[in-house]
Amino acid sequence: MSKKQPQDSNQTHLDDENTSQVLTLKQEATNFLNGVRHGRMGSFPAVIGFLVLVVLFSFLSPVFFTQLNFANLLQQSAPLIILAMGLVFILLIAEIDLSAGVTSGLASAIFVVVLKNFGFPWWLSIILSLLVGMTIGVVIGIMVAKVGIPSFVVTLAAFLAFQGLQLMVIGQGGLYRVETPAILALENDNLSVGFGWALAIILVGFVLINGLVSRRRRTKNGHANRAISTLYFRVAITALVVFTSVYFLNLPRGSNPEFQLQGVPVAVLVVLVVLIPCTYLLNRTPFGIHVYAVGGNPEAARRAGINVSSLRIIIFMIGSGLASISGLMAASRVGTVDAAAGRTIVLSGVAAAVVGGVSLFGGRGKLTDAVVGGLVIAVIDNGLGLLSLPAGLNLAVTGGVLLMAATADALSRKHGTLTGR
Repeated sequence: MSKKQPQDSNQTHLDDENTSQVLTLKQEATNFLNGVRHGRMGSFPAVIGFLVLVVLFSFLSPVFFTQLNFANLLQQSAPLIILAMGLVFILLIAEIDLSAGVTSGLASAIFVVVLKNFGFPWWLSIILSLLVGMTIGVVIGIMVAKVGIPSFVVTLAAFLAFQGLQLMVIGQGGLYRVETPAILALENDNLSVGFGWALAIILVGFVLINGLVSRRRRTKNGHANRAISTLYFRVAITALVVFTSVYFLNLPRGSNPEFQLQGVPVAVLVVLVVLIPCTYLLNRTPFGIHVYAVGGNPEAARRAGINVSSLRIIIFMIGSGLASISGLMAASRVGTVDAAAGRTIVLSGVAAAVVGGVSLFGGRGKLTDAVVGGLVIAVIDNGLGLLSLPAGLNLAVTGGVLLMAATADALSRKHGTLTGR
Protein backbone atom coordinates (compact mmCIF):
# COMPACT_ATOMS: atom_id res chain seq x y z
CA MET A 1 0.00 0.00 0.00
CA SER A 2 2.85 2.36 0.80
CA LYS A 3 4.28 1.86 -2.72
CA LYS A 4 0.94 2.38 -4.43
CA GLN A 5 0.15 5.74 -2.83
CA PRO A 6 2.98 7.74 -4.52
CA GLN A 7 2.00 6.25 -7.86
CA ASP A 8 -1.58 7.53 -7.47
CA SER A 9 -0.25 10.92 -6.41
CA ASN A 10 1.99 11.12 -9.46
CA GLN A 11 -0.85 10.14 -11.76
CA THR A 12 -3.03 12.85 -10.23
CA HIS A 13 -0.24 15.36 -10.81
CA LEU A 14 0.07 14.33 -14.46
CA ASP A 15 -3.68 14.65 -14.92
CA ASP A 16 -3.54 18.14 -13.47
CA GLU A 17 -0.75 19.06 -15.89
CA ASN A 18 -2.71 17.73 -18.87
CA THR A 19 -5.78 19.64 -17.75
CA SER A 20 -3.77 22.84 -17.46
CA GLN A 21 -2.76 22.47 -21.10
CA VAL A 22 -6.31 23.33 -22.20
CA LEU A 23 -7.03 27.05 -22.22
CA THR A 24 -10.35 28.21 -20.84
CA LEU A 25 -12.60 30.56 -22.79
CA LYS A 26 -11.67 33.34 -20.37
CA GLN A 27 -7.96 32.77 -21.03
CA GLU A 28 -8.55 32.76 -24.76
CA ALA A 29 -10.53 35.99 -24.57
CA THR A 30 -7.74 37.56 -22.52
CA ASN A 31 -5.12 36.41 -25.05
CA PHE A 32 -7.20 37.80 -27.91
CA LEU A 33 -7.63 41.17 -26.21
CA ASN A 34 -3.91 41.31 -25.46
CA GLY A 35 -3.23 40.57 -29.11
CA VAL A 36 -5.56 43.36 -30.19
CA ARG A 37 -3.89 45.71 -27.72
CA HIS A 38 -0.50 44.91 -29.22
CA GLY A 39 -1.71 45.03 -32.82
CA ARG A 40 -1.80 41.26 -33.45
CA MET A 41 -5.29 41.16 -34.92
CA GLY A 42 -4.72 39.10 -38.07
CA SER A 43 -7.66 39.27 -40.46
CA PHE A 44 -10.14 40.39 -37.77
CA PRO A 45 -10.25 44.06 -38.90
CA ALA A 46 -10.65 42.97 -42.53
CA VAL A 47 -13.57 40.69 -41.62
CA ILE A 48 -15.26 43.53 -39.74
CA GLY A 49 -14.59 45.89 -42.65
CA PHE A 50 -16.03 43.38 -45.11
CA LEU A 51 -19.24 43.02 -43.09
CA VAL A 52 -19.59 46.79 -42.73
CA LEU A 53 -19.10 47.32 -46.47
CA VAL A 54 -21.64 44.61 -47.33
CA VAL A 55 -24.26 46.18 -45.05
CA LEU A 56 -23.46 49.69 -46.34
CA PHE A 57 -23.69 48.81 -50.04
CA SER A 58 -26.81 46.71 -49.42
CA PHE A 59 -28.55 49.85 -48.16
CA LEU A 60 -27.15 52.11 -50.87
CA SER A 61 -27.83 49.82 -53.84
CA PRO A 62 -30.83 47.46 -54.23
CA VAL A 63 -28.82 45.42 -56.71
CA PHE A 64 -25.83 44.71 -54.46
CA PHE A 65 -27.27 41.96 -52.26
CA THR A 66 -28.86 39.85 -54.98
CA GLN A 67 -28.06 36.32 -56.13
CA LEU A 68 -26.72 37.55 -59.46
CA ASN A 69 -24.39 40.16 -57.98
CA PHE A 70 -23.26 37.82 -55.20
CA ALA A 71 -22.13 35.27 -57.77
CA ASN A 72 -20.58 38.02 -59.85
CA LEU A 73 -18.67 39.28 -56.81
CA LEU A 74 -17.16 35.84 -56.18
CA GLN A 75 -16.16 35.49 -59.83
CA GLN A 76 -14.78 39.01 -59.90
CA SER A 77 -12.59 38.44 -56.84
CA ALA A 78 -11.19 35.00 -57.83
CA PRO A 79 -8.23 36.19 -60.01
CA LEU A 80 -7.31 38.79 -57.39
CA ILE A 81 -7.48 36.30 -54.52
CA ILE A 82 -5.27 33.76 -56.30
CA LEU A 83 -2.71 36.47 -57.17
CA ALA A 84 -2.81 37.71 -53.56
CA MET A 85 -2.19 34.18 -52.27
CA GLY A 86 0.99 34.04 -54.34
CA LEU A 87 2.03 37.41 -52.94
CA VAL A 88 1.38 36.16 -49.38
CA PHE A 89 4.14 33.58 -49.81
CA ILE A 90 6.52 36.34 -50.89
CA LEU A 91 5.48 38.82 -48.20
CA LEU A 92 5.95 36.15 -45.53
CA ILE A 93 9.70 36.16 -46.23
CA ALA A 94 9.73 39.99 -46.19
CA GLU A 95 10.13 40.34 -49.96
CA ILE A 96 7.97 41.92 -52.67
CA ASP A 97 7.06 41.05 -56.25
CA LEU A 98 5.98 44.02 -58.35
CA SER A 99 6.05 41.89 -61.50
CA ALA A 100 3.35 39.41 -60.43
CA GLY A 101 0.66 41.21 -62.43
CA VAL A 102 2.57 41.31 -65.72
CA THR A 103 3.66 37.72 -65.09
CA SER A 104 -0.01 36.77 -65.03
CA GLY A 105 -0.60 38.75 -68.23
CA LEU A 106 2.42 37.22 -69.95
CA ALA A 107 1.33 33.70 -68.97
CA SER A 108 -2.15 34.26 -70.40
CA ALA A 109 -0.60 35.74 -73.56
CA ILE A 110 1.63 32.71 -74.05
CA PHE A 111 -1.33 30.41 -73.47
CA VAL A 112 -3.52 32.02 -76.12
CA VAL A 113 -0.71 32.50 -78.69
CA VAL A 114 0.60 28.92 -78.63
CA LEU A 115 -2.99 27.69 -78.67
CA LYS A 116 -4.11 29.71 -81.67
CA ASN A 117 -0.91 30.29 -83.66
CA PHE A 118 0.89 27.00 -83.09
CA GLY A 119 -2.06 24.65 -82.67
CA PHE A 120 -1.11 23.32 -79.25
CA PRO A 121 -3.83 21.42 -77.32
CA TRP A 122 -5.44 23.60 -74.66
CA TRP A 123 -4.16 21.47 -71.78
CA LEU A 124 -0.58 21.62 -73.10
CA SER A 125 -0.92 25.38 -73.56
CA ILE A 126 -1.96 25.69 -69.91
CA ILE A 127 1.02 23.62 -68.75
CA LEU A 128 3.38 25.72 -70.88
CA SER A 129 2.01 28.98 -69.49
CA LEU A 130 2.40 27.72 -65.92
CA LEU A 131 5.95 26.55 -66.61
CA VAL A 132 6.82 29.97 -68.03
CA GLY A 133 5.42 31.62 -64.91
CA MET A 134 7.36 29.37 -62.55
CA THR A 135 10.54 29.84 -64.58
CA ILE A 136 10.15 33.60 -64.21
CA GLY A 137 9.87 33.08 -60.46
CA VAL A 138 13.03 30.98 -60.39
CA VAL A 139 14.99 33.64 -62.29
CA ILE A 140 13.74 36.39 -59.97
CA GLY A 141 14.54 34.23 -56.95
CA ILE A 142 18.10 33.62 -58.15
CA MET A 143 18.67 37.33 -58.71
CA VAL A 144 17.40 38.09 -55.20
CA ALA A 145 18.84 35.15 -53.25
CA LYS A 146 22.09 34.42 -55.07
CA VAL A 147 23.11 37.75 -56.65
CA GLY A 148 21.79 39.83 -53.76
CA ILE A 149 19.75 42.42 -55.66
CA PRO A 150 16.79 43.74 -53.61
CA SER A 151 13.52 42.17 -54.70
CA PHE A 152 11.99 45.61 -55.21
CA VAL A 153 14.59 46.45 -57.87
CA VAL A 154 14.52 43.03 -59.57
CA THR A 155 10.74 42.85 -59.81
CA LEU A 156 10.44 46.50 -60.86
CA ALA A 157 12.84 45.76 -63.73
CA ALA A 158 10.80 42.64 -64.56
CA PHE A 159 7.60 44.69 -64.42
CA LEU A 160 8.96 46.99 -67.11
CA ALA A 161 10.66 44.30 -69.22
CA PHE A 162 7.74 41.86 -69.25
CA GLN A 163 5.41 44.53 -70.57
CA GLY A 164 7.64 44.75 -73.63
CA LEU A 165 7.89 40.98 -73.89
CA GLN A 166 4.13 40.66 -73.62
CA LEU A 167 3.73 43.22 -76.39
CA MET A 168 6.07 41.20 -78.60
CA VAL A 169 4.18 37.98 -77.88
CA ILE A 170 0.74 39.46 -78.56
CA GLY A 171 1.80 41.90 -81.29
CA GLN A 172 1.27 45.63 -81.60
CA GLY A 173 -2.40 46.36 -80.97
CA GLY A 174 -3.11 42.63 -80.87
CA LEU A 175 -6.14 41.11 -79.22
CA TYR A 176 -6.92 37.42 -78.93
CA ARG A 177 -10.31 36.02 -78.05
CA VAL A 178 -10.40 33.16 -75.57
CA GLU A 179 -12.67 30.50 -77.06
CA THR A 180 -11.53 27.35 -75.24
CA PRO A 181 -14.57 25.98 -73.33
CA ALA A 182 -12.41 24.59 -70.52
CA ILE A 183 -10.89 28.01 -69.84
CA LEU A 184 -14.12 29.95 -70.25
CA ALA A 185 -15.79 27.59 -67.76
CA LEU A 186 -13.43 28.72 -64.99
CA GLU A 187 -15.15 32.09 -64.61
CA ASN A 188 -18.45 31.62 -66.41
CA ASP A 189 -19.86 28.22 -65.46
CA ASN A 190 -21.51 27.02 -62.26
CA LEU A 191 -21.44 23.79 -60.34
CA SER A 192 -24.57 21.69 -60.16
CA VAL A 193 -26.82 22.17 -57.15
CA GLY A 194 -25.87 18.76 -55.73
CA PHE A 195 -22.16 19.35 -56.28
CA GLY A 196 -22.44 22.68 -54.48
CA TRP A 197 -23.96 21.07 -51.39
CA ALA A 198 -21.38 18.28 -51.48
CA LEU A 199 -18.61 20.86 -51.67
CA ALA A 200 -20.09 22.70 -48.68
CA ILE A 201 -20.18 19.50 -46.60
CA ILE A 202 -16.60 18.65 -47.58
CA LEU A 203 -15.40 22.15 -46.67
CA VAL A 204 -17.06 22.15 -43.24
CA GLY A 205 -15.80 18.62 -42.61
CA PHE A 206 -12.29 19.70 -43.56
CA VAL A 207 -12.40 22.55 -41.02
CA LEU A 208 -13.56 20.13 -38.29
CA ILE A 209 -11.03 17.40 -39.08
CA ASN A 210 -8.20 19.90 -39.50
CA GLY A 211 -9.03 21.39 -36.10
CA LEU A 212 -9.14 17.98 -34.40
CA VAL A 213 -5.84 16.92 -35.98
CA SER A 214 -4.26 20.19 -34.90
CA ARG A 215 -5.45 19.67 -31.32
CA ARG A 216 -4.11 16.14 -31.27
CA ARG A 217 -0.73 17.30 -32.59
CA ARG A 218 -0.48 20.10 -30.03
CA THR A 219 -1.39 17.71 -27.21
CA LYS A 220 1.24 15.22 -28.40
CA ASN A 221 3.88 17.97 -28.46
CA GLY A 222 2.91 19.26 -25.03
CA HIS A 223 1.58 22.61 -26.26
CA ALA A 224 -1.43 24.42 -24.83
CA ASN A 225 -4.72 23.73 -26.60
CA ARG A 226 -7.72 25.94 -27.03
CA ALA A 227 -10.98 24.86 -25.45
CA ILE A 228 -12.83 22.32 -27.61
CA SER A 229 -15.83 24.65 -27.57
CA THR A 230 -13.75 27.16 -29.56
CA LEU A 231 -13.30 24.63 -32.33
CA TYR A 232 -17.00 23.80 -32.33
CA PHE A 233 -17.84 27.50 -32.48
CA ARG A 234 -15.50 28.01 -35.46
CA VAL A 235 -17.01 25.00 -37.25
CA ALA A 236 -20.52 26.29 -36.53
CA ILE A 237 -19.71 29.74 -37.93
CA THR A 238 -18.09 28.16 -40.98
CA ALA A 239 -21.12 25.93 -41.53
CA LEU A 240 -23.49 28.89 -41.19
CA VAL A 241 -21.57 31.00 -43.72
CA VAL A 242 -20.93 28.16 -46.19
CA PHE A 243 -24.42 26.61 -46.14
CA THR A 244 -26.13 30.01 -46.33
CA SER A 245 -23.92 31.01 -49.27
CA VAL A 246 -24.55 27.75 -51.12
CA TYR A 247 -28.30 28.02 -50.54
CA PHE A 248 -28.26 31.60 -51.81
CA LEU A 249 -26.19 30.70 -54.89
CA ASN A 250 -28.37 27.69 -55.69
CA LEU A 251 -31.41 29.92 -56.09
CA PRO A 252 -32.26 30.80 -59.72
CA ARG A 253 -30.77 34.12 -60.78
CA GLY A 254 -30.97 36.13 -63.97
CA SER A 255 -33.59 38.20 -65.77
CA ASN A 256 -34.39 35.66 -68.49
CA PRO A 257 -36.94 33.15 -67.16
CA GLU A 258 -36.13 30.70 -69.96
CA PHE A 259 -32.43 30.65 -69.12
CA GLN A 260 -31.86 30.76 -65.38
CA LEU A 261 -28.42 30.54 -63.81
CA GLN A 262 -27.95 28.77 -60.50
CA GLY A 263 -25.24 27.03 -58.56
CA VAL A 264 -21.89 27.86 -56.98
CA PRO A 265 -19.51 29.44 -59.52
CA VAL A 266 -16.68 27.19 -60.70
CA ALA A 267 -14.31 30.03 -59.75
CA VAL A 268 -15.01 29.26 -56.07
CA LEU A 269 -13.90 25.67 -56.60
CA VAL A 270 -10.69 26.85 -58.31
CA VAL A 271 -9.88 29.14 -55.36
CA LEU A 272 -10.44 26.27 -52.91
CA VAL A 273 -8.29 23.91 -54.99
CA VAL A 274 -5.44 26.43 -54.67
CA LEU A 275 -6.14 27.49 -51.09
CA ILE A 276 -6.40 24.13 -49.32
CA PRO A 277 -3.12 22.47 -50.44
CA CYS A 278 -1.19 25.73 -50.14
CA THR A 279 -2.54 26.23 -46.62
CA TYR A 280 -1.47 22.69 -45.75
CA LEU A 281 1.97 23.45 -47.16
CA LEU A 282 2.36 26.52 -44.95
CA ASN A 283 0.73 25.21 -41.78
CA ARG A 284 1.50 21.51 -41.68
CA THR A 285 4.95 20.96 -43.22
CA PRO A 286 8.56 21.77 -42.27
CA PHE A 287 8.70 23.94 -45.38
CA GLY A 288 6.02 26.20 -43.93
CA ILE A 289 7.87 26.42 -40.61
CA HIS A 290 10.99 27.46 -42.53
CA VAL A 291 9.04 30.13 -44.42
CA TYR A 292 7.89 31.79 -41.20
CA ALA A 293 11.35 31.40 -39.66
CA VAL A 294 13.03 33.13 -42.61
CA GLY A 295 10.42 35.88 -42.56
CA GLY A 296 10.89 36.43 -38.84
CA ASN A 297 14.69 36.41 -38.77
CA PRO A 298 16.61 35.21 -41.84
CA GLU A 299 19.98 35.21 -40.07
CA ALA A 300 18.69 33.11 -37.19
CA ALA A 301 17.05 30.77 -39.72
CA ARG A 302 20.36 30.40 -41.57
CA ARG A 303 22.18 29.57 -38.34
CA ALA A 304 19.50 27.00 -37.55
CA GLY A 305 20.44 25.15 -40.74
CA ILE A 306 17.76 26.40 -43.11
CA ASN A 307 18.88 26.94 -46.70
CA VAL A 308 17.57 30.48 -46.96
CA SER A 309 18.65 31.05 -50.56
CA SER A 310 16.94 27.93 -51.89
CA LEU A 311 13.80 28.69 -49.92
CA ARG A 312 13.60 32.20 -51.38
CA ILE A 313 13.92 30.82 -54.90
CA ILE A 314 11.13 28.30 -54.27
CA ILE A 315 8.92 31.00 -52.78
CA PHE A 316 9.29 33.26 -55.82
CA MET A 317 8.58 30.24 -58.06
CA ILE A 318 5.36 29.52 -56.15
CA GLY A 319 4.33 33.18 -56.28
CA SER A 320 4.85 33.42 -60.04
CA GLY A 321 3.13 30.08 -60.60
CA LEU A 322 0.03 31.30 -58.77
CA ALA A 323 0.23 34.55 -60.74
CA SER A 324 0.02 32.47 -63.93
CA ILE A 325 -3.14 30.76 -62.67
CA SER A 326 -4.54 34.20 -61.84
CA GLY A 327 -3.81 35.29 -65.42
CA LEU A 328 -5.74 32.36 -66.85
CA MET A 329 -8.66 33.15 -64.54
CA ALA A 330 -8.64 36.79 -65.65
CA ALA A 331 -8.55 35.74 -69.31
CA SER A 332 -11.52 33.45 -68.68
CA ARG A 333 -13.50 36.26 -67.07
CA VAL A 334 -12.77 38.93 -69.71
CA GLY A 335 -12.81 36.53 -72.65
CA THR A 336 -9.83 38.23 -74.32
CA VAL A 337 -6.09 38.67 -73.87
CA ASP A 338 -4.28 41.81 -74.97
CA ALA A 339 -0.87 43.40 -74.50
CA ALA A 340 -1.99 45.31 -71.40
CA ALA A 341 -3.33 42.32 -69.47
CA GLY A 342 -2.23 42.20 -65.83
CA ARG A 343 -0.49 45.58 -65.63
CA THR A 344 -2.54 47.01 -62.77
CA ILE A 345 -3.75 44.00 -60.80
CA VAL A 346 -0.51 43.57 -58.81
CA LEU A 347 -1.22 46.73 -56.82
CA SER A 348 -4.63 45.37 -55.88
CA GLY A 349 -3.02 42.02 -55.06
CA VAL A 350 -0.57 43.57 -52.61
CA ALA A 351 -3.43 45.63 -51.17
CA ALA A 352 -5.57 42.49 -50.72
CA ALA A 353 -2.80 40.65 -48.85
CA VAL A 354 -1.96 43.58 -46.56
CA VAL A 355 -5.57 44.56 -45.92
CA GLY A 356 -6.28 40.91 -45.05
CA GLY A 357 -3.67 41.02 -42.28
CA VAL A 358 -0.36 39.90 -43.83
CA SER A 359 2.61 41.82 -42.45
CA LEU A 360 4.80 43.77 -44.85
CA PHE A 361 7.75 43.01 -42.56
CA GLY A 362 7.54 39.25 -42.97
CA GLY A 363 6.83 36.28 -40.74
CA ARG A 364 3.15 36.98 -40.05
CA GLY A 365 0.07 36.16 -42.08
CA LYS A 366 -2.00 33.33 -43.56
CA LEU A 367 -3.35 32.46 -46.98
CA THR A 368 -6.90 32.98 -45.73
CA ASP A 369 -5.91 36.62 -45.18
CA ALA A 370 -5.60 36.93 -48.96
CA VAL A 371 -9.14 35.59 -49.36
CA VAL A 372 -10.60 38.07 -46.88
CA GLY A 373 -8.55 40.97 -48.26
CA GLY A 374 -9.44 40.08 -51.83
CA LEU A 375 -13.13 40.07 -50.96
CA VAL A 376 -12.78 43.49 -49.29
CA ILE A 377 -11.11 44.99 -52.39
CA ALA A 378 -13.69 43.33 -54.67
CA VAL A 379 -16.60 44.63 -52.57
CA ILE A 380 -15.23 48.18 -52.78
CA ASP A 381 -14.85 47.91 -56.56
CA ASN A 382 -18.21 46.22 -57.05
CA GLY A 383 -20.18 48.44 -54.70
CA LEU A 384 -18.82 51.75 -55.97
CA GLY A 385 -19.41 50.57 -59.53
CA LEU A 386 -23.05 49.83 -58.81
CA LEU A 387 -23.43 53.33 -57.39
CA SER A 388 -22.04 54.76 -60.67
CA LEU A 389 -19.41 56.74 -58.78
CA PRO A 390 -16.23 57.91 -60.56
CA ALA A 391 -13.54 55.29 -61.09
CA GLY A 392 -11.02 57.57 -59.43
CA LEU A 393 -12.93 57.30 -56.16
CA ASN A 394 -12.51 53.53 -56.25
CA LEU A 395 -8.73 53.91 -56.44
CA ALA A 396 -8.75 56.55 -53.71
CA VAL A 397 -10.79 54.40 -51.33
CA THR A 398 -8.66 51.32 -52.01
CA GLY A 399 -5.50 53.35 -51.44
CA GLY A 400 -6.87 54.72 -48.17
CA VAL A 401 -7.77 51.24 -46.93
CA LEU A 402 -4.30 49.96 -47.84
CA LEU A 403 -2.64 52.87 -46.05
CA MET A 404 -4.64 52.22 -42.89
CA ALA A 405 -3.72 48.52 -42.97
CA ALA A 406 -0.02 49.29 -43.54
CA THR A 407 -0.08 51.88 -40.73
CA ALA A 408 -1.60 49.36 -38.32
CA ASP A 409 1.05 46.82 -39.35
CA ALA A 410 3.89 49.32 -38.81
CA LEU A 411 2.55 50.46 -35.42
CA SER A 412 2.13 46.83 -34.37
CA ARG A 413 5.72 46.08 -35.29
CA LYS A 414 6.97 49.22 -33.53
CA HIS A 415 5.03 48.40 -30.37
CA GLY A 416 6.26 44.82 -30.46
CA THR A 417 9.88 46.01 -30.72
CA LEU A 418 9.49 48.40 -27.79
CA THR A 419 7.83 45.81 -25.55
CA GLY A 420 9.99 42.90 -26.67
CA ARG A 421 7.01 40.96 -27.95
